[in-house]
Amino acid sequence: MTTDRDVTADVALPDVVEPSEEIAERQSEPQPDGAEARAAQEPDVAEAQAESAPEPVTDLPRALEAILMVADEPQSIVSLATTVGRPVSAVKQAIAALVRDYDGLMGGPKRGFELREVGGGWRLYVREEYDRIVTDHVLTQNPSRLSQAALETLAVIAYRQPITRSQVASIRAVNVDSVVRTLAGRGLITELFTDSETGAINYGTTDLLLEQLGINTIDELPPISPLLTDGTEGFDSDIR
Repeated sequence: MTTDRDVTADVALPDVVEPSEEIAERQSEPQPDGAEARAAQEPDVAEAQAESAPEPVTDLPRALEAILMVADEPQSIVSLATTVGRPVSAVKQAIAALVRDYDGLMGGPKRGFELREVGGGWRLYVREEYDRIVTDHVLTQNPSRLSQAALETLAVIAYRQPITRSQVASIRAVNVDSVVRTLAGRGLITELFTDSETGAINYGTTDLLLEQLGINTIDELPPISPLLTDGTEGFDSDIR
């Protein structure tokens, strides 16, 4: 008579790995260190920086020339380098080359304009010997009367000079860039000096304005205080 065997002895059971052994195996696997992790992320960072960075220009002098042609304020070397996406040293060399070119020192003719450094920045200016010709031309080509906005801006400059464009804009509560260009183009105002700290240009009136008004000095302008309101407009008369 035979006895039944333990059936579990003939069944093949899978190997059971204790949790502690599994954790030990994972810990024993090599993990990337900080340098390797950063290296894995560097391609993505470099790609994002490349997309956001300005595309470098190939003809640097001509690119700078184009920017300076439309600039209303002196442009710093750092600002120009940022715009064109080139090193500051390369921009400095290109600016120096443009100055020599316009002055006729590069084998070409001397231009009617010059590239001048003012208040820590660079800007194109008409050469002094051609100021009168340019003024006469502008006055001849623009004989029309000034707009109300131009008259108001001119009055602010006349009474508050020397004054910057931002200060005029603050008083009038509007942008005055185009109006200031019009007044300067007609020779009614001029650049007096540039603030050494902010680089802002201070404007004042010219002798041409005195001629147009028929006065000898700006001190002969009529007092403006009688023309201003006393601040009570809009209030009831019995309010003290």
